[in-house]
Amino acid sequence: MTSKQLIDSFIDALWVENGLSQNTLSAYASDLRIFDKSLATKSLHQANNSDIALFLSQRYEQGISARSSARILSSLRRFFTYLLRENHISTDPTALIDTPRIGRPLPSSLSEHDVELLLSAPEPSSVLGSRDKAMLEMLYATGLRVTELVSLTTSQVNLRQGVLRVTGKGNKERLTPIGEQAMDSLEDYMQHSRKALLSERPCSVIFVTNRAAGMTRQAFWHIIKRYAKKADINKELSPHTLRHAFATHLLNHGADLRVVQLLLGHSNLSTTQIYTHIANERLKDLHSQYHPRG
Repeated sequence: MTSKQLIDSFIDALWVENGLSQNTLSAYASDLRIFDKSLATKSLHQANNSDIALFLSQRYEQGISARSSARILSSLRRFFTYLLRENHISTDPTALIDTPRIGRPLPSSLSEHDVELLLSAPEPSSVLGSRDKAMLEMLYATGLRVTELVSLTTSQVNLRQGVLRVTGKGNKERLTPIGEQAMDSLEDYMQHSRKALLSERPCSVIFVTNRAAGMTRQAFWHIIKRYAKKADINKELSPHTLRHAFATHLLNHGADLRVVQLLLGHSNLSTTQIYTHIANERLKDLHSQYHPRG
């Protein structure tokens, strides 16, 4: 089989067996294609330990981070494990390669005050302002991933019960409460602005543009940046920042870690535990600020 055929069959297997998102599958395919190009005359199934070590070394010299190197190596490990399972190779060339040591950075978050400023930035009396406010309120109230938010359909929302049925990573479903303020913004948008944007054109996606199409992740990212500038929030923001704020603020107010895990849709508790470090840092700041011997 050619390298292209091997990559395609691997990606198909990942999709069938693990139900990974299209973004994740594209990342795997991209890593493998870049590695394939580095091999010059070899096919992927002929790669050895030295080829992979040289490739990672070259990528490091090009300036990629240890975290990116670890992600690439993870892609290669999974790929060659698949080739070994399918009897395309007899030994795994990644077996003796160490994963780059990386620290785990704390995710960027916002203070509760900054969140209030951001959520107040859209003008809800306008059609687009109503939509944007509903999106920001929903993101902070539910902790959704941005892909989950922009792909929400009307069938996933139960306005009467105030919950969402979300399909997250690995096609795992979870129920997420919306909250009163986000519900108010969502209902206002659904009853007025969404109808104006669609102009009776059919679309199952909740958050739409004036072309009666679903909002993209990139477009929403630009919307957040615009409102952050309007609110005079002087830090880099992304849709994921509000997800981090959602988790951090819940823990700051005493939420159980396992509840936050369920709400975020994390498979492992260890993924959620990073937010406890942010909460602890906040406690330290408060202590040093207000304690007489802080």
